[in-house]
Amino acid sequence: MPTFLVLLHRSGPQWDPSRPMQEQSDWATHASFMDELVDTGFVVLGGPLADEHRVVLVVVSESEDVVRATLGRDPWSETHLRVDSVEPWTIRLGPRPDDGRPAL
Repeated sequence: MPTFLVLLHRSGPQWDPSRPMQEQSDWATHASFMDELVDTGFVVLGGPLADEHRVVLVVVSESEDVVRATLGRDPWSETHLRVDSVEPWTIRLGPRPDDGRPAL
């Protein structure tokens, strides 16, 4: 079974709260980087919370060090987003192979 980690990001010093996410500086570069992480299976789920200052990511990785190193390559790392926490996530509920949905 894969190792899931949950990350909480907070907005960084270059985040402009008066602008929507897609209008932040370097948005296209950040979005492309994140899409690549999804395409490779590193990011499973992700998106902003209601306050738009925090973002949650669920990733598959062998360690917190790998997570931090990978996200450190994000063009928004430490400018628009800062990793606040990385926590292992033990999944107890989810799709089962016999219910027709993809297994975790």
